[in-house]
Amino acid sequence: MGVIVAWAIPIGALGAGAAWLLLTLIGLITNAVFGGRLSATTVSPGQLHAPWWVVLVAPVVGGLIVGLMARYGSEKIRGHGMPEALEAILFKRSVVEAKVAVLKPTSAAISIGTGGPFGAEGPIIMTGGALGSLVAQRLTLTDDERKALMVAGAAAGMAATFDAPLASVLLAVELLLFEWRPRSFLPVTAAVVVATLLRGPLLGSGPLFGLDTTRWGVGALADGLSVGIGLLGGLLAVAVTALVYRSEDTFELLRGRLHWMWWPAIGGLIIGIGGLIVPRALGVGYDVIGDLLSGHAALSLIVGILVVKSLIWGLSLGSGTSGGVLAPTFMIGAALGALAGFVLPPVGPGFWALVGLAATVGGVMRSPLTGVVFPLELTHAWSALLPLLVASATAYGVSVLLLRRSVLTEKIARRGGHLSREYAVDPLSVRFVDEVMLPVPDDGEGRPRLRVAADGTLVGVVRRSGEVVTDPVTLGPDDTLVDARHRLLTAGVTAAPVVGTGGELVGTATLEALLAQSPTVAGASRTSASAAGTT
Repeated sequence: MGVIVAWAIPIGALGAGAAWLLLTLIGLITNAVFGGRLSATTVSPGQLHAPWWVVLVAPVVGGLIVGLMARYGSEKIRGHGMPEALEAILFKRSVVEAKVAVLKPTSAAISIGTGGPFGAEGPIIMTGGALGSLVAQRLTLTDDERKALMVAGAAAGMAATFDAPLASVLLAVELLLFEWRPRSFLPVTAAVVVATLLRGPLLGSGPLFGLDTTRWGVGALADGLSVGIGLLGGLLAVAVTALVYRSEDTFELLRGRLHWMWWPAIGGLIIGIGGLIVPRALGVGYDVIGDLLSGHAALSLIVGILVVKSLIWGLSLGSGTSGGVLAPTFMIGAALGALAGFVLPPVGPGFWALVGLAATVGGVMRSPLTGVVFPLELTHAWSALLPLLVASATAYGVSVLLLRRSVLTEKIARRGGHLSREYAVDPLSVRFVDEVMLPVPDDGEGRPRLRVAADGTLVGVVRRSGEVVTDPVTLGPDDTLVDARHRLLTAGVTAAPVVGTGGELVGTATLEALLAQSPTVAGASRTSASAAGTT
């Protein structure tokens, strides 16, 4: 484990570098397209007051370029990145192609820089994950170790993008790792810490949307009313998730008539029309999120974001373009809360917008703890912890009750995969070798042929060829079955002798006997995976 943690440190640095590069590219393209200037400053297209024809045409051109890159580069760059990262982890042994690490951030920068209403977090998760995977592929590692380094790169990119280390670790646990074990938690944490430290010199430090909470009067009434915001956030999550996949279904009707390469350009046209109606709905929109959370957004902007941003984001994402879901979720969730704040008792500037943001993240992402911690780290509004927890958990419950799958996992299900929605304990991790070992070794089928000294200690294992292996793979009687399984599979053997603390032979254990203890073995599908997290 120490070796994997050590490798996670440079991967964390790579993830931070990828985040800086992606945000710089987005800034360069946005300023060039909508402002006609050379600058890498983070700015929204709506702030640059471009001519109407630029607002309309730029997203179409951007979508066309992304479609060409997907067709002739890699189809893996289509979509918002998280389903592709999940697929790589679950079904492709955490192996990602090298070209994805280049094409994904480039395509996302083009899509967002030409007005796409997307976030940078999905692409950076896929890019950081690809970098971690590429490093891991150069090493002799197990699938679990490679997964840990891939997720470490993804979480590092998130931490550097948002300066939210704890939320990035939680996101990794709730959405990518499918486990909470030292073997993966520690490498991810190491990478996130390094990326967060590097964010300062690369992108600046401090909360992305710092709020003044000194005038907030958070109390029991606000906590109780947060249940209502959670209900609204859950319903909004259901609506936008349905919108994304209804849009995807509609575009699929074009298959056979129009190649999917052209679909992002159609999505770009939808974006351009929406940009003419509400210019500030274009791009990542950190400035809009800031206005919503500070209480400076007018009612017209709030309604425009809630309606137009949701529509152009959901409809264009279904076209297969490149961009993330988290920043748009932040924006429409904050708009929902800000709108509700007009009728709810005042607590403080931006309070209800923050609660709406947490609720919508918890409902859309199906990651309720991330839905609490992310807003807190983005704003440092720690006094809002309890209402955010109430709202996020409520929205999560609504989403689970009304939707079978989340916006992140529906695509995987449509491709034939499956994710469990609950944490589960591997039954092999709570049982021991001495419970399943064969106490009397013999030469029966599936058991090793053993050579034992007169004092009962193991000398070696006799192969079928007659060769004596003097350093065979051995197990201890108090080894857990999950460790025994891992050791046998890594060594490529189906049975091993069980040796006591004094070196004496006490039995043999077979892989068949180990796997027979797991209820998930029978009827298991190649395209199913147990996810120790939420969907």
